[in-house]
Amino acid sequence: MRACVQRVSRASVTVEERKVAEIGAGLLVLLGVATGDTEKEVVWLAHKITNLRIFEDEAGKMNLSVQDVKGEVLAVSQFTLYADAEKGNRPSFISAMEPAGAEKLCRFFAQSLVKEGVPVKEGVFGARMAVELVNRGPVTILLESEKK
Repeated sequence: MRACVQRVSRASVTVEERKVAEIGAGLLVLLGVATGDTEKEVVWLAHKITNLRIFEDEAGKMNLSVQDVKGEVLAVSQFTLYADAEKGNRPSFISAMEPAGAEKLCRFFAQSLVKEGVPVKEGVFGARMAVELVNRGPVTILLESEKK
């Protein structure tokens, strides 16, 4: 499982010219699910993201988590995080999980964040989404779970 975690001032998702999700300060998480990923990887990743200290404290050091700053998470599925463009110019997505299983794990990811105490909004799985964000910092962290 891969996540691109971005610290944001605000972020939103629009589908077919209708805004379907919006957050203020917090994290935009682009989530890729690989073939073979399980709920164990999801739980690990949700816990890691919830506790990731990438918000500044009063001294200006990245020392606070999204929970500490009472931020929100906007979770957006993105199978293209598993693109393999090593050969040729057209990426292969063979490592990405099939849609039904990936959707189930993306929903479980959002539920796992809620269990960790973080408010979550979600994109629309499989939809053509317009994702807007104001990356604060900018801060972008790439995370990948090991198979647990």
